[in-house]
Amino acid sequence: MIYYLLFPLHNLFGGFNVFRYITFRCIGAIVTAFLITVFLGPKFIRFMQSRQVGQVIRQDGPESHFSKQGVPTMGGLLIISAVTFSTLLWVDLGNVYVWLILAITIWYAAIGGLDDYRKIKKKNSKGLSARGKMALQIAGIVVVGGFLLGRTGFDTVLSFPFFKDIKPDLGLFYIVFMVLVVAGASNAVNLTDGLDGLATGPTVVTSGVYVLFSYLAGHAGLAAYLQIPYVAGAGEVAVFCGALAGASLGFLWFNAYPAQLFMGDVGSLAIGGALGMVAVIIKQEILLVLVGGIFVMEALSVILQVGYFKASGGKRIFLMAPFHHHFEKKGWEEPKVVVRFWIISIILGLTALATLKLR
Repeated sequence: MIYYLLFPLHNLFGGFNVFRYITFRCIGAIVTAFLITVFLGPKFIRFMQSRQVGQVIRQDGPESHFSKQGVPTMGGLLIISAVTFSTLLWVDLGNVYVWLILAITIWYAAIGGLDDYRKIKKKNSKGLSARGKMALQIAGIVVVGGFLLGRTGFDTVLSFPFFKDIKPDLGLFYIVFMVLVVAGASNAVNLTDGLDGLATGPTVVTSGVYVLFSYLAGHAGLAAYLQIPYVAGAGEVAVFCGALAGASLGFLWFNAYPAQLFMGDVGSLAIGGALGMVAVIIKQEILLVLVGGIFVMEALSVILQVGYFKASGGKRIFLMAPFHHHFEKKGWEEPKVVVRFWIISIILGLTALATLKLR
């Protein structure tokens, strides 16, 4: 929006020429989203408290979490609102990729919001059924994926870090792959969101890494030099990633231990869906496994736990899954688990950046 309002004035005043640069607008989106979240956070918390919109704790979870009962939740509304406003303010509104990412983000936020609403209304930790939630997630991906492949001429070839010559073309099966990436990322972030700040920190890291990858993917010269897929127009996705990083950083102000506000499914499902969609657009789908490794490990811990429990007749691999609870059961304090997971996330993010030169 601001791009269309101020950049045309560069003929009158040369300073307005900065609005043409994605890097400048990306920084603007980060700062704007951060400030919106930080300034509106206290008012949002008070509003949720007045409406008695509090966290519902699962009864089979760690006993130390029972004190979190009633802490304001659905903070994801604050995150997604800040991301949407900041993105629309700083991005080139003619970019179709950004609109598709926003569509998935808002759709997944709606799914998560409905799930949160049912939990709060029923006063238990069971919201939408797993099948119902997944059906809605897949429906959104199919619609957006169909438009992406049918109207934009989107490339369905996969890119693998470290292996520049492996480039399989999935064709129409790419939509099935999109379901795995986007829905998988969404549910992985949702599973990770179990401790104060645990999901928020890796979100900042992952979206920050994708700021750079989005910018490079949209720059023909740099993409060719680094041997990564070039996607015309993908540079504007960096503005969205910046807004997501800024809003998440601002939310962490209130979500850090001891949390004053939880994001709820309205936040975790939307954030995961957004990251998955960004990975798809900039052709770095496989890289998401590395840069979002914390989310992947959390999801795998649940899959392994459930699978082994059924196969072994009741035995467990972890003391509790997702496996951040495993470390709590072993006696780690919650802040220690969270900070150590953040450290791992930062290392994974740096490793992902290293793939730019290891092809």
